[in-house]
Amino acid sequence: MTKAELIEKMAVRAKISKRAAGIALNTFVESVTNALVSGDKVALVGFGTFSVSQRKARTARNPRTGEPIQVPAKRAPKFKAGRDLKNSVK
Repeated sequence: MTKAELIEKMAVRAKISKRAAGIALNTFVESVTNALVSGDKVALVGFGTFSVSQRKARTARNPRTGEPIQVPAKRAPKFKAGRDLKNSVK
């Protein structure tokens, strides 16, 4: 499902305009992003939890040449599905 398709479904389901649904979706994405940037977790009970994980620096290999490459430590977004979401996907 694309973002446009999601906006369409939100608009129909909530009986609002596509513009209002687009604003709502963009606000949600922006709010989650800002929370993760500031180090917070976003928990939607039954759906899942968005968080940030810290990845350690490591040595990897260039698949073409086989030479070692240093990969720096970084923060990465993470999503853990909630129980209701897991059960509905079965």
